[in-house]
Amino acid sequence: MSDLKISLLPWQQEVWTDPARFKVIAAGRRTGKSRMAAWRLIVSALEADKGHVWYVAPTQQQARDIMWQQLLELGNPVIANSHVNNMQLTLINGSMISLKGADRPETMRGVALKFVVLDEYADIKPTVFEQILRPALADLKGHCIFIGTPKGRNHFYDIYKMGQSGKPETKDWKSWHFTSFDNPLLEKEEIEVAKNTMSTFAFRQEFMASFEAPQSEIFKEDWVIVKDKDDEPEYGTYYMAVDLAGFENVSKQASNKKKYLDQTSIAIVKVGDDNKWWVDKVDAGRWDIKEVCERILKHVRLYDIQVIGIEKGSLMRALLPYLTEMMLKQGVYPRIEEIALGNKSKIDRVVGALQGRFEHKQVELCDGDWVREFKDELLNFPTTGVHDDMVDSVSLIAHIANATVYFEDDYDDDYEPLDIISGY
Repeated sequence: MSDLKISLLPWQQEVWTDPARFKVIAAGRRTGKSRMAAWRLIVSALEADKGHVWYVAPTQQQARDIMWQQLLELGNPVIANSHVNNMQLTLINGSMISLKGADRPETMRGVALKFVVLDEYADIKPTVFEQILRPALADLKGHCIFIGTPKGRNHFYDIYKMGQSGKPETKDWKSWHFTSFDNPLLEKEEIEVAKNTMSTFAFRQEFMASFEAPQSEIFKEDWVIVKDKDDEPEYGTYYMAVDLAGFENVSKQASNKKKYLDQTSIAIVKVGDDNKWWVDKVDAGRWDIKEVCERILKHVRLYDIQVIGIEKGSLMRALLPYLTEMMLKQGVYPRIEEIALGNKSKIDRVVGALQGRFEHKQVELCDGDWVREFKDELLNFPTTGVHDDMVDSVSLIAHIANATVYFEDDYDDDYEPLDIISGY
């Protein structure tokens, strides 16, 4: 290790020397986060007497583009051999550094990890760490570094907050936030030039490492209340609203081919006499018509739901024959309400139904495995390319519950929901 000439910036030195087991680094472009990760990978491999040392990027190609040359350059004095085809470096002590793509999680099971770096973590599915890498670190009590530039308030933001909390249950976690200005080697003039040519949001995200969502944060995080099931209000009526996915070839479902454009989302909400909402569950997934019907009726029985709201249009017409048949077979007869949304934009109707309720703390979410995804959708709404099916389904409750009527326009009977066209 004495042959290595490790040179670190002040912020890199701070992170390097901290004893935390799980380190989260949210940093702007060109701050030097990948270079510090490369040094850490090399030193960890030299110190390891057993276990694997991995670098994981969103894809194998990204892993190669970001890290391969850096490792070859920085680790040259201690590299015994390299294998570019399988993306592995063997060091002089026999330890190996492997580069992996998170898009191939099946290749990452069954190992004991000593150290791992997850790069551009905002673009990696959280299940890769939670279900694969975290268990792999358990045997050897391995360490992990998460690095990346934020992409709104998604799972990367969640772990960043863990590292900031200071709670006993997160004592192994620590997080840092650095902007591109924290790299003294990067000319400040260059950052200012970029600022003058980029949108405010893009600059704040890419250079200032801001977790803020675009569109001026229609929904704010401190508006979101999550409570345990035991806190459910005693009195109220359960309603269900269904945001159907844009099925292709809906008339050919007898073949049970699952052709769909987007997720179907089923919201179950208890509306109290005071008009407060208890969102017990939002069930979302990519299902065929038969599966959608089965899930709807399962929830109807579980929550004793009397009213189901479904957006009026071709998707509803495709679903009803299947749903009606299954209701007759199971002896379940909830009232089905057609929800006519008219020509209001999705932004206007979601904001109209939900923004005031969340801001004035009139909505509570029942804690469950669905909440994180729902919060991601809500806090990023409306962002192009980001799903909003769960949020949309909850907003539909306003049209069927004993609540304020938000839309009283004359509706076109030939109106086709946006979902059938775009999947959103």
